[in-house]
Amino acid sequence: MTQPTLRTARLLMVPLADRHFELEVELDSDPEVLRYLTGRARSRDEVAASHARRLALSGTVDGLGYWMAFGSDGGARGTVAPEHEDEGDFIGLMMLPPAHGPDQPDDPTVAELGYRLARRCWRRGLASEASQALLEHAFDTVGQSRVIAQTMTVNVGSQGVMKAVGMRYVRTYFPSWDDPIPGMESGEVEYEMTREMWEAHSTV
Repeated sequence: MTQPTLRTARLLMVPLADRHFELEVELDSDPEVLRYLTGRARSRDEVAASHARRLALSGTVDGLGYWMAFGSDGGARGTVAPEHEDEGDFIGLMMLPPAHGPDQPDDPTVAELGYRLARRCWRRGLASEASQALLEHAFDTVGQSRVIAQTMTVNVGSQGVMKAVGMRYVRTYFPSWDDPIPGMESGEVEYEMTREMWEAHSTV
């Protein structure tokens, strides 16, 4: 199984590839998009390093990785997913790599859910729509035992997405920061969806 193209009602999600690099640069050039990650825009060299790491991680667990999402009319409500990425607007980067961070388990059956949307596409329910599709892929196709998601405690918007797709709060923790940003003193939160939760959620 390779990393597949995924579809939702409004989004076409294609596996991250080198052709998408300029879109990653565009996404990470907005400091508001990275407010709770770096607190600033990233340089082109920093994005290139992230791009290389993402592609490398995408090959470690079959089916997991990163997707670039495209929508019609910016993914506005009532639209349908484009047939091809060239026919749609870039929405953002959707993430489901194997858990790999310093505060994450070293377990190939655990994936990390993430989402980074262009600011023009915020507050349209697109992160929740993409996350639901990624959870379905993680459990029903890849066969993961657990999916986690982490964000800063002060990032209530991201936590809202986690709650909306049925994930539950696990813990608050306090990682060390190389470059501290506002809000770090409140720590980070972790949410999870286990296979048992997913099966119960899907039945409902």
